[in-house]
Amino acid sequence: MTARGHFIFALASAIFAKKLELSPVLTHGHWAHILIGGILTCLLPDIDHPKSFLGQKLQWLSIPIAKVFGHRGITHSFLAIIGCSIFFSTDLLLRTIISLPVDFVYAMVVGYASHIIADMLTPAGIPLLWPYRRRFCVPILNPNKYLELERIFCILTLICAFLYPFDILEDVIKECKL
Repeated sequence: MTARGHFIFALASAIFAKKLELSPVLTHGHWAHILIGGILTCLLPDIDHPKSFLGQKLQWLSIPIAKVFGHRGITHSFLAIIGCSIFFSTDLLLRTIISLPVDFVYAMVVGYASHIIADMLTPAGIPLLWPYRRRFCVPILNPNKYLELERIFCILTLICAFLYPFDILEDVIKECKL
């Protein structure tokens, strides 16, 4: 998936995470924290690819990670999500390096996870259970063949996130008929 697709999908994921009440922290969190936190980390898994948007900006980090793990390796796994969750929420990070609101930290994890979910929707899949190398995928998007389909899918997901719960849409339709 492209960087643009990941941004849109992360935005939709952050909105869904709050509206679906995935956790009390996200449910009661500040919208700005949730949206910015989700978008901030949505490209982080691609740090393992030196030609990715983030990899080009941080080549000093991207190149060694790519050499050791390859693209869509450890950074695209449950292990990475757990590692990021622990890193983002440790007292060391929250109290000594930078003070982050808890809802912002949760949203950062949602943003990271949204990238992994989005890449799972491509034929290349992801090694979800790394170091077990089997790749998991639900190949409904092929950005190599149908780049526009990726954008349409991500935008439709974002629209659904805005409209959820869908009874809001029913109320709008009823109002239009009157």
